[in-house]
Amino acid sequence: MKRFEGILIKLIMIQFVFLLFFQVFFHREDSFLELKKMAKYEGVNENNYGKVLDALTPMK
Repeated sequence: MKRFEGILIKLIMIQFVFLLFFQVFFHREDSFLELKKMAKYEGVNENNYGKVLDALTPMK
C-alpha cells in the first residue's frame, strides 16, 4: 500500500507541475488571446442572468 501511495503522490506532483507550466505558457503566449476570443464567441463571458431567470420563473 505504501508503494501505491508513493506512486500516487508522484503522479499528483507531476500533474501539478504540468498544470503550472501550461498556465504560465498560455498566459504569456498569444494563444491565450485566441482562447479568449473563442470563449467570447461561445458566449461564456456574457451575463445572461436575466434570460436564465426568465426561463426559470413560472408564468403567471
